[in-house]
Amino acid sequence: MAARKTAEPPPAPIIVKKVTVVAGGHHGGAWKVAYADFVTAMMAFFLLLWLLGATTEDQRKGLADYFTPTLVKTREQSAGSDGLMGGASLTDVDNYPYRQGQTGTKTLTIPRDTTGGPKEGAGKIQRVQKMRERLQEELAENRRLARLAKHLRMVDTTEGIRIDLVDDADFSMFAMGTTILTSDAQELVGAIAQMVRPEGGQLTIRGHTDSLPWKDGVRGNNWSLSASRAEATRQALIRKGIGANRFARIEGVADRELLVEDNPQDPRNRRISILLMDK
Repeated sequence: MAARKTAEPPPAPIIVKKVTVVAGGHHGGAWKVAYADFVTAMMAFFLLLWLLGATTEDQRKGLADYFTPTLVKTREQSAGSDGLMGGASLTDVDNYPYRQGQTGTKTLTIPRDTTGGPKEGAGKIQRVQKMRERLQEELAENRRLARLAKHLRMVDTTEGIRIDLVDDADFSMFAMGTTILTSDAQELVGAIAQMVRPEGGQLTIRGHTDSLPWKDGVRGNNWSLSASRAEATRQALIRKGIGANRFARIEGVADRELLVEDNPQDPRNRRISILLMDK
């Protein structure tokens, strides 16, 4: 009798599992943004510490002035920024090397919306503003004179408003070693006369020279030259319509009040200062 075959179990069912992967955003990524901001801030902080330790006091002051928004705004709104004076104003900061160490070059800043009485200086500010407007009218009528305006500077002092006419390597008010005004200087003096004529107050004129020595055999010295140039400027102002009774003093200080102290022979030390004293 044949043996019975053992029944085989049925095959296991095949189960196919379908997995759907859904793409999603990164979870917890906000901390990376915050960390990046923190690292940037720390880098700026350590850079600041390095600058404080690696620079001098004058350099730090220059950096602070560069990043001061007020200076940028004043520059953009200064007189002549549209081209009349090449983007410069009569009250711009002097573009001299090491100007932080100079004396007598404090910039006169006149906010347009300043209010207040005479005690707060509003009267003086309005006075200076009117003088500047008159000078701008003179410059607008004469392009050659506008080109020379960079040699004029107005400075606020405790005694009054000082107007400086400053030489440089390309411009001189007087022929070398003489008291003869050049033609350009005569035009500048005429513009100053138009500016101060309507104003009250006495005038003081001070002559300055550089420290260049005189040639051997030439009779003269910087003391007499500076005083004589101040007198020549006074006479030129009188010819331009300024009354002779408005002059209080004529002074010559030679090279004792340098504009560029680091270089006594710098041509910018040669200048005439006209002080319009407060009433």
